Amino acid sequence: MMKIAIAQINPTIGDLAGNADQIRQFAQKAQQQNVSLLLTPELSLCGYPPKDLLLNASFINDITATLEKLAHELPQNMAVLVGCVQINDKSHQSGGKPLFNSAALLHQGKVEQVFHKRLLPNYDVFDEHRYFEPGLQTNCFSFSSIKIGVSICEDFWNDEDFWGKRSYATNPIADLANLNVDLIVNLSASPYSAAKPHLREAMLRHAAIRYQKPIIYANQVGANDDLIFDGCSVGFNRKGEVICRAKAFETDLVVVEFDEQLVLQPSALALMPENDDEEIWKALVLGVRDYSRKCGFSKVVIGLSGGVDSALVAQIAATALGKENVLAVLMPSPYSSDHSVKDALLLAENLGIATQTLPIGDLMAGYDKTLAPLFADTPFGLAEENIQSRIRGNLLMAIANKFGYLLLSTGNKSEMAVGYCTLYGDMNGGLAAIADVPKTRVYSICNWLNRTTEIIPKNILTKPPSAELKPGQVDADSLPPYDILDDILQRSIHNYQSAAQIVAAGHDKATVTRILALVARSEFKRRQAPPGLKITDRAFGTGWRMPIANKWVDASSHQTEAKIPSPARS
Repeated sequence: MMKIAIAQINPTIGDLAGNADQIRQFAQKAQQQNVSLLLTPELSLCGYPPKDLLLNASFINDITATLEKLAHELPQNMAVLVGCVQINDKSHQSGGKPLFNSAALLHQGKVEQVFHKRLLPNYDVFDEHRYFEPGLQTNCFSFSSIKIGVSICEDFWNDEDFWGKRSYATNPIADLANLNVDLIVNLSASPYSAAKPHLREAMLRHAAIRYQKPIIYANQVGANDDLIFDGCSVGFNRKGEVICRAKAFETDLVVVEFDEQLVLQPSALALMPENDDEEIWKALVLGVRDYSRKCGFSKVVIGLSGGVDSALVAQIAATALGKENVLAVLMPSPYSSDHSVKDALLLAENLGIATQTLPIGDLMAGYDKTLAPLFADTPFGLAEENIQSRIRGNLLMAIANKFGYLLLSTGNKSEMAVGYCTLYGDMNGGLAAIADVPKTRVYSICNWLNRTTEIIPKNILTKPPSAELKPGQVDADSLPPYDILDDILQRSIHNYQSAAQIVAAGHDKATVTRILALVARSEFKRRQAPPGLKITDRAFGTGWRMPIANKWVDASSHQTEAKIPSPARS
């Protein structure tokens, strides 16, 4: 009987000593349960993704030194697979990349073997061809009379039988099965997107059944910049049955037993979130908590408008950091409705967060006076409306700057997509907490949060959304209803449908043409936005690579860009 454990850790990129300490602590806990082999996530020693830190020779040298030191400090009778970076000694002769994405087997005080990742993703948020050379060897080792196949993250994502195609020439898992290994392990750092944990399990289950091999999958948890990692490490027996699962969005240690018949025995089985709203909520809370902690912030400030977006961000912040660490600032203008102020104050009371009210009417008058000579004989328009948002953004940045708080911006994905947001105004901030959450999903999450107790006041969820930058303004003055807008955006951004296909699905042609043009024209804004937490498979962040100066128009729309009016904010 051999015990194997998964150390589902939360590494910080570049914190080599801290990450090594996490691995050491998990190893000590595993030792108390007589574990023989401990698995850690992909690049667990340096954190994933390290990006251009990998171009720094000193960083690579420090990884090597930390790995060797860790090998001496781990329990001597336990083998530990550690995700790390290895130098490609042959790169000068072969012209290959200088590094490998690797897994090091540490045992009895030394690095016994090193295994290299074979498939290097280069899509969405991944850019591994920039740094790494693919491994060419099938990876396995023998331990306690068990033959163990080693794979790293993407090595599992190329099963043509599951996906219906191959993205790479080789299938490392099939190669391991052909070597007749007894067990396949995978060290992974798989970024989260909604419903991905279920897809991932389906893929692993399929592989376990297809190759009749038990599988243990160790995934990273935590958030690094815009990427969130859900954890949900899991194990399958050769029948495709789940025999263990680590917690979602939390660090965890899971121990399983591999018996004499080479069968994985059932162990701890954490539950998955009940639905997409709960899953996304937990991801956002983890994202805000880790971004704040890893960037050195203990307190946050937000602008609280009385609208649904800032309400959701306020609750995320209070849950992530504690209510005592959140300051909500109300900045009413002469156009702000009484109910918006009341709704914001009631929300703050429900959450137990501190508030500060800073009326901006006098500041608006000062701007009007200063700009009067230049703006004379011109109609009131977008420039005057957006001054309000920019005043608010200036005040929030002043507070953040003065007290060392992190400013959370509150714009959602629907607004970011079409540019219904103000540069240097409501887009100000160090982190955009819900920038990848469509407006309809914002409402859905808020209603889920209110399922037992009304935390977010009902009026916030039922009143028409409005920027309140002029009398009687509502979002519907500038945009189609959000259910229509979000469906158009989903079809275009996520499903890559053309304008003609979206119209054929039942949407108004003029509306589709206008929305797609706004998405293209708003790229300059998104490029200047704070990083936004990624919770979909197509976020406006690391994996979104669109040109700003772009004149292409979908020909199926039969309408030119010149006919497309701007949204009511810029």
